[in-house]
Order: sequence, then C-alpha cells, then structure tokens
Amino acid sequence: MSKCYQLIGVPASGKTTWVNNQDWAMACAYISTDKWVDIYAKEVGKTYSDVFTDFMPTAVELMAKEVVVAREMNRDIIWDQTSTTVKSRARKFAMLPDYEHIAVVFKTPEHKELTRRLLSRPGKDIPDHVIASMIASFEMPTLDEGFTQIWYAE
Repeated sequence: MSKCYQLIGVPASGKTTWVNNQDWAMACAYISTDKWVDIYAKEVGKTYSDVFTDFMPTAVELMAKEVVVAREMNRDIIWDQTSTTVKSRARKFAMLPDYEHIAVVFKTPEHKELTRRLLSRPGKDIPDHVIASMIASFEMPTLDEGFTQIWYAE
C-alpha cells in the first residue's frame, strides 16, 4: 500500500527543511503549492509574496494534477502544506482513499524563533495575523481521523 506523509505545522516550523534532510524522501512524490508558487515567481521575476494571491488557484490546480499522477503511479507521497486543521487534512484523505496516511507533526517554534525563521525568507511575507490564526486554530492529528501513524519531527 502506498503511503502519504502529511506534514502538519505552521509556516516556518521546519516542514520543508525536514523533507530535504530525509534521504528516503527522494523516492517520494513531493506535493506542495509553495513549490509551484516559487517556480512561477522565478519565471516572472517576482517574489513569492508578489504572486501568491493571483497564482494560488493555479498552484492548487497544478498540485491536484500532481497528486493524480502520483496516485496513478502508486508512488509514496510527501504532502508539504500546513494541514493544521482536521478539515484541511480530510481533503487529502479524500484524494488518496487507498493510501496509508502518516501524520508528521512539527512543533510551533517559540515566538522569537518563529519570527526569526519567517524573516529569514525574503520575498515570502506572511502577515502576523495569518500566523496567529493558524496557531490558534491548530488541531493535533489523531488516529481517529484516519492516520495509521503519527510521527513527531525533531
């Protein structure tokens, strides 16, 4: 059975860095809207923040097509999005009903460290109120949602 590793954490909690440090991850399909936004921003010579609002619907479409291809090829998937709510994770379960789903949870850094990480990403500005909202609405994943395992990233 193919696996889907749902990365769960607020922006700058270390999700993408973690993936980049996992040798085994190279064999997985890497699913991320941020990847598509970054590619498009480079193509048009703008920043992530410059294109985010207008391009995000397209990034979601491209990501969904990528999921279909990975599913058709029975590839393991690493899904790198915030996925901080049960509702956002339910969409991933619905798109991959025949997959084993593994939650990979990332602790929200202390405020000072989170701010440092966010500021270290030039051109990728996330308003403070958006971060605060994500932190406030964070729902810890459970096995009852459908996960077969829950990992806690260090």
